[in-house]
Amino acid sequence: QVQLVESGGGLVQAGGSLRLSCAASGRTFSAYVVGWFRQAPGKEREFVAAITRNGDSTRYVDLVKGRFTISRDNAKNTVYLQMNSLKPEDTAVYYCAKGTYYYNLATDMREYDAWGQGTQVTVSS
Repeated sequence: QVQLVESGGGLVQAGGSLRLSCAASGRTFSAYVVGWFRQAPGKEREFVAAITRNGDSTRYVDLVKGRFTISRDNAKNTVYLQMNSLKPEDTAVYYCAKGTYYYNLATDMREYDAWGQGTQVTVSS
């Protein structure tokens, strides 16, 4: 069973940057799509970005395109989310999740079967 641990969240001013990390245990992690989701207070969890098993393809929600970059280092069993030009509306708990496919960059939460505990990102105006 894969276990995921997010880190790197914090408080940042608008326009600033953060890099989130998702460290995984388990040999199979590198074989699957990994996604990042976020959940703001009072809102449903939403898709942010995903990356294929070998990192050759990525997908982003329109709201973060050009500002966020997802990447992975399979040798370290870690996936990253570099977040630049942060806005107050990016404030949320960010979760990483392991997908059930090798290459399907799914946006539906039901296509992910292992989740981390989340890391809080707060962007002040």
